[in-house]
Amino acid sequence: MEISEIRTAAPAEGRAAVELETFALLDRLHIPYAWVAHETADTIADCDVVSEVLGISICKNLFLCNRQKTAFYLLTMPGGKPFQTKVLSAQLGTTRLSFAPPELMESMLRCTPGSASVLGLAYDTERRVRLVMDRAVHDAAWFGCHPCKNDASLRLRTEDLLHVFLPHTGHDVTVVDPQWEEVSLMPTMPVSSNTVKNIRAAVTGSLKIRMPTATEPTAPMPVQTA
Repeated sequence: MEISEIRTAAPAEGRAAVELETFALLDRLHIPYAWVAHETADTIADCDVVSEVLGISICKNLFLCNRQKTAFYLLTMPGGKPFQTKVLSAQLGTTRLSFAPPELMESMLRCTPGSASVLGLAYDTERRVRLVMDRAVHDAAWFGCHPCKNDASLRLRTEDLLHVFLPHTGHDVTVVDPQWEEVSLMPTMPVSSNTVKNIRAAVTGSLKIRMPTATEPTAPMPVQTA
C-alpha cells in the first residue's frame, strides 16, 4: 500500500469535498492533527499498515440500528476486537442491533461503506446517531480515524475529540466495556452418563477400543429419518 508522508496541515485541493470540509472544521476548532493519504483502506489489515505509520491504532467504526430502523448507533472499537451484537445490545439495553443500511449512513454521516468515522457526526445535525465508544478507545491517549473517506487517515488526541469536537456537534458519548463471549464451534448436545464415562476412560487410557480388521465387516451406521 502506498502511503504519503505524515502531514500536519490541511490539503488545499485534490481531495473529496467531504474530506476538505472535515479538515476545515478541525482547523476552525483548533484541533491539531497529523494525517496521511493512502490507497483505499478496505480491511482492518489495510488500516493496521496505516496505523504503523501514524504510530496509533485506527479504530473500527460500525454504523448500527435496531430492527425498526428508528434508533442509530455509531460504535467505535479497537480494530482487532470482535463485534458481538448480543453482548453490545444487552449493555445498551436495546433490542438486538444489526448493521444499518449504507444509504442511511451516507445521508446521516456523509460516509460511504468502509469510511464510517466519528468525524461524520458533524453532519448529523439532528443528532439521530448515538455515539458508543469501547472503553479501550475512550481511555486511549490518541484516536485514529478517517476524514469521512477511507483514502486518508488522521491521528488526533482523544481528549480533543471528547472535549472539543463532540461538544461542538452536540453528541454525548456512551462508554461500554463489553466482555465478549467465547464462541464454541461445537454444537450443544445432550450427553448421556455412559458417554461421559467412555470419554473419561478414553482420555485416561482405561477404555480398550477394538477396531475391526480389514476382512471383518463393519456394522452399518444407523440412519435417522425425519
